[in-house]
Amino acid sequence: MPDTAEARIQGTETRLDPAIRNDPFPFYDALREERPVYYDPGLDVYLVTRYDDAKQVLADSDTFSLEHGYQDRYANGHVEEFAEILDREGGGFIRDLAIDPPAHTRLRRLIEKAFTAHRVKDLEPRIRQIVIDLIEKVADKGEGDGMLDIGAPLTAHLICEQLGLDFSRIGTEKVAWWTTAILAQIGRMQTHDEMVVNARTICDLQNTIIAEIRERQENPREDMITDLVNAQLNDEENPRLTFTELVATVRAFLIAGNDTTAAGIANVLHVLATHEGLAEELYPQVDDDRVMSRFVEEVLRLHPPVHGLFRTAMRDVEVGGTMIPAMSQICVMYAAANYDSARFPDPARLDIARPNVGANLTFGAGIHKCVGIALARMEVKVAAQEFIRRLTDIKLAVPESELTFLPTLATHTFERLPLTFRRRTA
Repeated sequence: MPDTAEARIQGTETRLDPAIRNDPFPFYDALREERPVYYDPGLDVYLVTRYDDAKQVLADSDTFSLEHGYQDRYANGHVEEFAEILDREGGGFIRDLAIDPPAHTRLRRLIEKAFTAHRVKDLEPRIRQIVIDLIEKVADKGEGDGMLDIGAPLTAHLICEQLGLDFSRIGTEKVAWWTTAILAQIGRMQTHDEMVVNARTICDLQNTIIAEIRERQENPREDMITDLVNAQLNDEENPRLTFTELVATVRAFLIAGNDTTAAGIANVLHVLATHEGLAEELYPQVDDDRVMSRFVEEVLRLHPPVHGLFRTAMRDVEVGGTMIPAMSQICVMYAAANYDSARFPDPARLDIARPNVGANLTFGAGIHKCVGIALARMEVKVAAQEFIRRLTDIKLAVPESELTFLPTLATHTFERLPLTFRRRTA
C-alpha cells in the first residue's frame, strides 16, 4: 500500500457519497490498487474489488452465504415494519428467493423451465419489432432519452408480455415504480419514510401478481407464469413451486428482467454516444451476430448494470489479505472486478477483439449466475443492432457530468440519458 500521504483511500470514503455514486469507477480503481477488500464505513459492508477475490467469494456458497447476504439487512433496518405493511396490505411478507443450497438447487431447476432455449430463441423477432417501434417514434425528432424512450419501455414491454401481464394496462411507469421499490430493499440507501412508500408500492405489485397466478391456475395460457405454475420435477419431495415461491419468482422475473436489461441497453447507447465514429465503424458488420455479440459483451464488461451484490461471511475468513469477521456483510463489486488489469489488460479500453471478452462477472458466476442471461444478452444485442442500423451521429445532449444514477449500491442505472441523433439514410 502507498504511504498515507500518497494514498487516495483514507478509510472514510463510502459508496453512499453522491459523487462516488454518480462516478464510482475512480473509487473502484483506487480500491483495487490500495485496499482491494475495503470496509465501507457508511454501509458497514466489505467491498471486494479484485477479480480473483470476487471469484473466490462467488465460488464458495458455504462460506459466503447469498441467503444471509440478502436477508440479514433487507429493508435497510426497517424489516419488521416493512413486513407488517406487506402482511396487512400486500398478501404477505414474501422474501426474495435469494437462498443457499440445497433449497437453491431445487428452486433453480424449477425456474429454469421458464427459460428454455427454444423460448429465448423464439423471442428474437418480437424483441426486434419492439425495438424498431420505439426507435421509429423518436428517429425523426432528432432527440430522445435512451432510458425513458427506449431502454425502459422495451424491457418493461417484453417482460410483461412474456409473463402474460397486460402491458397496455400496466405501462412502463408502473413497472419502473415497482422496480425502484424492490431495488430499494437491497440497495441499502432508503430512509424510513422511503421504506413506507416503497412497501405500499410493493403491496400493489404483489396484489397484481397474486391475482395473475390465481387466474393462471384456473385458466392456463402460453406464458411464463403458466410455465412456472406447471413446472414440475420428477425426483423431488416438493416437485412444484409453492404459492409463495411463485409470487417471489414472478416478482423477481419482472424486476430483474426489467431494470438491469434496460440499464444495459441504455449503456450501449451511452457508449455509442461517447465513442466518436464507433457506430459508423460497426455499421458494415451490424448483421454479423458474432461481432455484435462481442461488442455487447465488452460494453457489458465496461458498464455492468449490476455493480455489486451481497454475501455474508459465515465464518472468519481471509479474502485478498484482509480478515473478514464471521457474519460480516460483503458486497462483491462486479463492476470493479471487470476492470482488474490482472485479468483484462488495458481494462478501460473498449476492445471487441479482447480474447477473454466473455470472462467478465457482469452476470455473476458460480451457482447463482443470472438465470436469464441468454434473454438479457439477446435483448441488448438486438437493441444494439437496431440502434446502429437506424441511427447515426448519436451524441449526449447534456454534459457527461450532468448524468445521474438511481440511488442504490446494487445497480447502476441512469435516471435519464438525453441524446441527439439523426436517422440513418444510407
